[in-house]
Amino acid sequence: MMAYTYSLILLFTIIICFIASFDKRILFNHHFGAFVKSAILVAVPFIAWDVWFTATGVWWFNTDYTLGIVLAGLPLEEWLFFICIPFSCVFTYFCFDKFFKLDWLLGFNNIIVFVSVIICSVIALLHDDKIYTLVTAIATITTLIYLHFIAQADWIGKASLVFTILMLGFIPVNGVLTGTGLETPIVNYNPQDFLGIRILTIPIEDAVYGYTQFLLVLYFFKRFKHTRDENER
Repeated sequence: MMAYTYSLILLFTIIICFIASFDKRILFNHHFGAFVKSAILVAVPFIAWDVWFTATGVWWFNTDYTLGIVLAGLPLEEWLFFICIPFSCVFTYFCFDKFFKLDWLLGFNNIIVFVSVIICSVIALLHDDKIYTLVTAIATITTLIYLHFIAQADWIGKASLVFTILMLGFIPVNGVLTGTGLETPIVNYNPQDFLGIRILTIPIEDAVYGYTQFLLVLYFFKRFKHTRDENER
């Protein structure tokens, strides 16, 4: 049973959202194609990042909690992670955007971007010897600058609020992956490569990493969805 731990975490993360996608009030299933394309597109650099960090020992996996299928040094479950977790995140955003008036958050775009970029820049400069911290900070800075100044995305405030709410699910899910409730963590980290600041057992970098991944998947999802909507008119 222990070998199914990572798989079960992914299943419990996605199953309710997947079933709810077919609800007539939501119909997120109409956008599965847009989601899959966006998730795969973003997964490519993130999986490359994952493979690199695993190969260099920044983090590693306890295969006692996985099915034992390994591709490019990553458990199969880790590959599925880049579909399952973004699915739940984008689905949640889709529902909040559909049922709640969140336009008042548009006014927070500037402050969220500027504060986040400044904080990440300072941390990157002060901790350039910690590779996980540094790469995460650079990825977040680059993503926010692109979305805000180039793509001119007006939904960053909304996405940030939704991600804050998603933290209620992120903490137990990522908590188990990083050792909460287990004898040993599923994902282990080299203490020399990150700040050492944790939310329970979760490195703070994981939360920022997840935020950046969410923003990028959401960006491409909106683009693919818009193209589909335009073609159907």
